[in-house]
Amino acid sequence: MLRFILPERGRRAASACLTALLAFSAAPAFADEPLLVLEQKIPLGKVGGRIDHLAINLERQRLFVAELGNNSVGIVDLHSGRLMRNLDGFRKPQGVAYVKSTDTLYVSNAGDGAVQLFQGPDLVPAGRIELGEDADNIRVDTKNDKVFVGYGSGALAVIDPSRRTKIADIALPAHPEGFQLAESGAEIFVNLPDVRQIALVDMRPGAVKVTWAINGREGNFPMAIDQNAERVLVAFRRPAKLQAFGMRDGALATSADACGDADDLFVDSKRRRVYMSCGEGFVDVFEALGDRYVRVEHVATAAGARTSLFVPELDRLFLAVRATWTEPAAIWVFKPQAGLFEAMHGNRDTPRQ
Repeated sequence: MLRFILPERGRRAASACLTALLAFSAAPAFADEPLLVLEQKIPLGKVGGRIDHLAINLERQRLFVAELGNNSVGIVDLHSGRLMRNLDGFRKPQGVAYVKSTDTLYVSNAGDGAVQLFQGPDLVPAGRIELGEDADNIRVDTKNDKVFVGYGSGALAVIDPSRRTKIADIALPAHPEGFQLAESGAEIFVNLPDVRQIALVDMRPGAVKVTWAINGREGNFPMAIDQNAERVLVAFRRPAKLQAFGMRDGALATSADACGDADDLFVDSKRRRVYMSCGEGFVDVFEALGDRYVRVEHVATAAGARTSLFVPELDRLFLAVRATWTEPAAIWVFKPQAGLFEAMHGNRDTPRQ
């Protein structure tokens, strides 16, 4: 039996070729079986205009929908698959998040820069935190019991949920769009599209440690972290790409074509998969093959359906679809199915159903 030992450059080239061949050979087996199956559409009632981000209360199986163009927040009961109610009185709600430690819903408003709080099963108004302007994305640090809100011309507000107050600001070079907390809780990665940068925040001093330039690319809005691969994944709008950067050095690791006008991005670690929702009217599905992320499905949805939420605990992708002349606004519920990773590795945890 002959065994060939290739030099390092040759081994890398051979690995890349093998990955491409595996992807090509495995794809036909799944060509007629979608990787995302649309299970149901949940109407949101008389809601017009743009819909922004989503959040979930797992214990009560409630999905929260920031209905920016309608100045409302929709509450969907996932048990029954129906709209429960709409909360009113917002000014362009952009971000929503549920904090389990205090049983509180947080809603951030672009219109007046306020974060509004609602507590308990009845969502009773529980306070208001004034941030100044353009309160945007919200992230919850469950390990350290903190809430982070991007806002203004360049800051992350740090909120103590038990005191319902802002306790600190982290200054940034520009307005933050998508941002994600590292699993350790010690770092935050932040997209800064206005200055074409990605910032790495060190939580110990609470300050930007380094910024990575993204010359030649624009519109870095959504972000996700592939913790297993130690990569920061960023969707760019111009040109439309999914790109992966090393968490430690910010080096560009790989790039793939993607749908246009991306606004949300999620990692399905069980399947080594990435989901990207785009206002162009598609959800792109990528699978990690070798060192690359290969686009394996381009799912047609609806124009303007930019925002989504993947919930690993429920194994569902929820897509917010705005109203049209013929259809009401709705949440489209997709169920992921097995794909190339399972075909290549025999993963029995995610069989097709």
